[in-house]
Amino acid sequence: MLPSWRRLTLNLLQFLIKLNFPQVKPLTTQELDLWLKDPDKSDPLLIDARHIEEYELSHLKTAELFTSVQDLLEDVTCHVSTLDTPIVVYCSIGYRSADVANSLVKAGFSRVFNLSGGIFQWVNEEKPVFQKNQLVKSVHPYNKLWGKLLKPEYRNSL
Repeated sequence: MLPSWRRLTLNLLQFLIKLNFPQVKPLTTQELDLWLKDPDKSDPLLIDARHIEEYELSHLKTAELFTSVQDLLEDVTCHVSTLDTPIVVYCSIGYRSADVANSLVKAGFSRVFNLSGGIFQWVNEEKPVFQKNQLVKSVHPYNKLWGKLLKPEYRNSL
């Protein structure tokens, strides 16, 4: 269970994301977890919208890193067969990924989702993260302030 200040901060951030990116559909960590475990559903393209050093420390299994929206828009067509291929974008808490997801929506992709709470929410719920193909426990905190949104046992020191 997260302390109330963490929950309030994450709720405020989710409100700001919805306000600034109204076209972007949110996807909860629980919904993504169920989706990835459902053998009858094809997996979405998982896009990590963080910086390379964040991704290299840990990421969701099968997630691909794109260092810029321009690179993503140029390369995403190699990874998806149609504009309605499901794409889930995430970052630390969801703001950077909402911006990327918004760019994908504007480019015509119809099934784009932003992971609510990002990798911080994912790992705080004790869901797995990986470094290459190895299961790991820590997540890059982005910075010291944002890192406080991670449970201490998952926070990698800067």
